[in-house]
Order: sequence, then structure tokens, then C-alpha cells
Amino acid sequence: MVVDNAAVKYTTRDGVAVITLNNPPVNGLGHATRTGIVEGIARANSDAAVTAIVITGAGKAFSGGADITEFNTPKATQEPTLHTVIKEVEKSAKPVVAAIHSVAMGGGLELALGAHYRIAAPGAQIALPEVKLGILPGAGGTQRLPRAIGLEAALNMIVSGAPVPSEKLAKSGLFDAMAQGDLLDEAVAFARKAADKQGPHPLVRNRKIEHPNAEGFLQFSRNTVGAMSKNYPAPVKCIDAIAAGVKQGFDKGLAYERECFVELVQTPESHALRHAFFGERAASKIPDVPSSTPMRDIQKIAVIGAGTMGGGITMNFLNAGVPVTLLETKQEALDRGLATIRKNYEAQVKKGKLTQEKLDARMALISPTLSYDDLKQADLIIEAVFEELGVKEQVFKRLDEVAKPGAILASNTSTLDVDKIAAFTKRPQDVVGLHFFSPANVMKLLEVVRGKDTAKDVLATVMQVAKKIRKTAVVSGVCDGFIGNRMIEQYVRQALYMLEEGALPAQVDRAIEKFGFAMGPFRMSDLAGNDIGWAIRKRRYQEHPDMKYSKIADRLCETGRFGQKTGAGWYDYKAGERAALPSKLVDEMIVAYSKEAGVERRKISDEEIVERLVYALANEGAKILEEGIASKASDIDMVYLTGYGFPLWRGGPMLYADTVGLYNVARSIRRYAQQPNGDAWQIASSLAERAENGGSFN
Repeated sequence: MVVDNAAVKYTTRDGVAVITLNNPPVNGLGHATRTGIVEGIARANSDAAVTAIVITGAGKAFSGGADITEFNTPKATQEPTLHTVIKEVEKSAKPVVAAIHSVAMGGGLELALGAHYRIAAPGAQIALPEVKLGILPGAGGTQRLPRAIGLEAALNMIVSGAPVPSEKLAKSGLFDAMAQGDLLDEAVAFARKAADKQGPHPLVRNRKIEHPNAEGFLQFSRNTVGAMSKNYPAPVKCIDAIAAGVKQGFDKGLAYERECFVELVQTPESHALRHAFFGERAASKIPDVPSSTPMRDIQKIAVIGAGTMGGGITMNFLNAGVPVTLLETKQEALDRGLATIRKNYEAQVKKGKLTQEKLDARMALISPTLSYDDLKQADLIIEAVFEELGVKEQVFKRLDEVAKPGAILASNTSTLDVDKIAAFTKRPQDVVGLHFFSPANVMKLLEVVRGKDTAKDVLATVMQVAKKIRKTAVVSGVCDGFIGNRMIEQYVRQALYMLEEGALPAQVDRAIEKFGFAMGPFRMSDLAGNDIGWAIRKRRYQEHPDMKYSKIADRLCETGRFGQKTGAGWYDYKAGERAALPSKLVDEMIVAYSKEAGVERRKISDEEIVERLVYALANEGAKILEEGIASKASDIDMVYLTGYGFPLWRGGPMLYADTVGLYNVARSIRRYAQQPNGDAWQIASSLAERAENGGSFN
């Protein structure tokens, strides 16, 4: 019987069989691992010299659950399934002890719950995170965890998916012991003692779920969770599965859990959440940059500009414990920037999210300076100066003089040509765009802009840096606006046309927010500053005189209504408040503009608003794919999920277009192309082709 199948190691120690999961990085329960566990249990039970069994994990995890490399492949459901593995563990005549360390999540925790006994190392992260993928634990998690730690604690863990440190569960009934020293030594000793007891050995499934008012608690939970997760069916289904186990017993609860799992896995919400999960991991893979690409050593960071963006970028590195040299041209600007960083941290201290000691430690990592000479030893320099090519030119020419050979020079530009910026230096191979999103210390997205000369090791290095500062990095080629802002321009363009044709700002925002966006285009524009879009349009009028825009937004800006910062934009704002109040003045201005432009206003439905805004994103995204600006559709979706407030449960503009069906999207685009302002709709050839052939982006 072959047991050492590389994914599982079988050894014996003091009469105890030790089955070690060995499937890096998190000992995912792939087919080979599942097979190895079953064969190991059988081998131990047939060996008279073995009295007990320990299951543990090699490396940095007990087990992180399902093997994601097998998702959507036949191996994921091939026998032995995890259900079968757990049955074999439970049936073992010899006691099975799960020795848990580091991580026991999802199927890994479900496997441990099937063991007769559990011993845990301190600091292990315990979780059933399936709800975050729009599904529920499918191998008995909703049935065994309530029996192990109690109804309330288990329900909270399952519907949140949040990890809990093993110490907090030490007295819950989940663990039979907490290791004080070497986990494996103690697990083997525990297993030998367990072998002295008369069987059968205890099973979690046989425990009762104790609660003084289970039915009342479940109903309260269903009401509360239902209100908080209206766009996500999984959390309420988790409660239903738990309730089935409470009311009908373990076996019927287990069968119902399976029904719920199969149902949830088919939902568009689960599809979207799994797409986002895999999309985030896929974003770090660049087709022509192998994982073996050597990286540059990044120890010292410098940031140029202590304004809103520069300060936010600096905080990312301070949070990761990386020292930053912060450069400004004037002492006053430098002092203001440092004060803002401190103020941001003090706000976290007040909320209890940060200690005063950590605040002081982070501030101590900053070396403020007014001299470029202090950047000579920096390994990575990020400029966050004014968004104007002439200003960037001055900065990069100066950096070319002072930066050491091999230093990476990065621009935080949001729209400018990174190749032109690189050409200001004699080392274009070292130049890259790092487009952080505001507020830079909060937003997850980082667009990594690859110039035509950017070296592969530079790309590999900045992707690793992004991981260190907990950003979702997506690679973009060079074009005006890169991925995110290039697409949002077409989205805003449609929003403005709809004002011209008959809608008002509040209706447009309301419709797209009901669809799930965090903020509609007009509230977003007021928050960012309407003058920013105005400056871009002025540049467009010079560079692309053939591209038509509605002039409504220009008219608004000419009156000085730049948004929240001026107390008036598309909406009115009360002093010190952020609530957007519909403006009678703006509505009248829009109606007057339509009349002046000779456009007869009509009623525009919410459905049309959503289609025109979202399909504008998908259509431009298709063009970005055609041009090779993005390497895959999921990268575009990650940009919109992490940087632009696209609803996570819809999976991003490209996946949403797939969900609707590209045939339907193409038909709508062609219909809108026949309407007034239809020249804005030039269907992407790849979208049209996929629609014709029944294809999809993902």
C-alpha cells in the first residue's frame, strides 16, 4: 500500500502512527492528500504495533482547507471526498488525535472536528471562512462546530468566516488539550494515553447542542444576519443548516448542509465571490515574468511629496514596519504632511485600533528631509507630486542624478504616460508606475504600470512590495488613464449624456447605487473634486478633438461648483456635513442646457441607467484586453472591485457582462448606438466576436 504519495507522509513514533499532510503552502486537501489520509488510517489500523494515530500538518499550517488548484476540476469531487475521509477517521478503531498548529481553516478544521481528540498549539488561526466565497462549510462544519463550541459561538464564526486564535477557544470544548511545548511530542504522548482507554472513542457528532432557547436565538440571528447580508444568500443559509442540525439531529442536518452547499455553489453571488478570490491571486501572475525571476533587495523607501497621496503612501510602508525618507520642497509642507500622518494614526488610537506605542514606533520610522541628497541610498523611490508632466520631468531628471544604480524609480501618476516619464532618465528600465488610490493608506488597489522598457525584475519586485504592504496589485500597460481611469471616463461620459437626455444626478446615482455601487458617478465626482475631471476634459479637447463630450459638467465647473470642498457641486452640502442634497439650481441648469442643445428630454429608466453605465465599463474593458493593456479579464474586475466600488457580489464589470450574456450586452450596445449621442458606442471587436460565438471574457 503506497502511503508516501508526496502529499502525505506516514511515520511511526513510540507505537503511534503520525500522518503528516505535506501539500504546501497550506496543506490543501487535494485528491492526493485525501487519498493519503485514508490509506494512512487503514495502514495504522492494520498494524498491530500501532496503538493510536496523530494527524498533523507540515510547514506553516495544519490545513487551510480545500486545494484551490483543484477547484472546478474533476479531482475536487473525486473519491475519497472530504466526507469520506472524515468518515474513515471517525470509524477508526484506534484513537485519532488532530495536532493543530498555525492554520486550521475550512476543510482543515472540518477534518480536525472528525478526529476523536484535538490538541492545539497557541496562536493557531481557527476558521470556517467558506461564507466569504458565497458557500457554506460542506463537510459537516455547520453540524460539528456547534456541538464542539456551543451554538452562539459557532454561529458567529460560521456566518462571519472570521478566524479566531486557538487560545480563545481553549476552554470551549473544541480542544482536549493546549500544547505547552513541542506540539508533536505532546500529541504523541496524548495519543498513547488515549489508546489505553476502552473504545469506542468520543465523536463530536454524538454531542448534544446545548442552548436555553435555541429556536429564539436562531430566529433572532436569521433576522439580524438577513438584514446585514441582503445581497449575499450564504450567511442565512448557514443559519438554516445549523438550525436543521439543532431541530432534526446530526444526520439530517448533515444532509441538509449538503443540499445548501450544492444550491449556493450555483448562485451568481458565489460565482462572483469565487471569481474575486481567484482573480486576486491571478493578478500577481504576469504571463512573461516567471515566479523564478530574481528580485531586487528593497530595504529603504523614499517618498517625494508629503501631500494627501504622499502621506497615504508613506503610511502603507510605516504600517509594514518599513522606514521611509519623506521629501518635500518646503519645511511648511513637510510639517503639514507629518502632522496629517500623526493625526490619522491618533484617530486610530482613539478608536482602539492602534496603541500609542505603535503610533510612536511608526512615526519614528519617518526621516523627513528637504534634500534630494538624502535619497541616495533608497532602493525604491516613489514620487507623488503634482499631476503635470513638466513637474514630473523635473523630479525624474533630479532622481536620475542622485539615485543609486539599481534603485527603482516609481511614479504615482494616475493618467500620464509612464514611457515619457521614463525617458526623462537614462535608466528607463528602472522606471515603473505605481498608481495608488486615494486614500492611499486605505484603498486596496495598486495599479502597477509597465512601461515599454520596464525590466522584468522591477515588475517582480514591486509586485512583492505590494504584497508586503497588503495591496492588490494589478499590472497595466501604458495608455491614457491605464485600466481604471480609462474605463471610468466612458462611464462618466454616459452619465453626463443621460443628464442631457432627461435624467437628473440624484436619479442616476440612486439607480447605480441600488445596483450595488458604493457611490454613484455624481456623488463620486463631488467627493473627488469636479475640477479634476474638468482638467482632464480640457486636455482631451486638445489631444482628441474628435471625441465628443456633454458640456454640462464644464458648465457646472464654470460656476465654481467643484464638489464637497467648495460646499457645492452636483449637489448642495451643508457646512461640516457630507450628505449630498439635490440642488434645485443644478437641476434647472441641466434642463436649460438640454433646451439650449436642442435635446428633447425624455424619461430614462433605472434599467437603462445601469446598462449604459456598466456596459460602458465592459465595452472599454474589452478594448483594453484587445490592446494588451490588461493581460486578462479578471485583472480588470479586480481593479473595479478593489478601487472603484463595484459590488463584490456581482464580480466586476467583465464577469457581470458574462453573467448577463455577451449576446445580450452586444444587442444593448448596438441599440444605444442608434440613440442620440450614439457615437460614444463603438462596440469592441472582441466583445462582438465573443457575443456571436457564445463566448465569455472569463
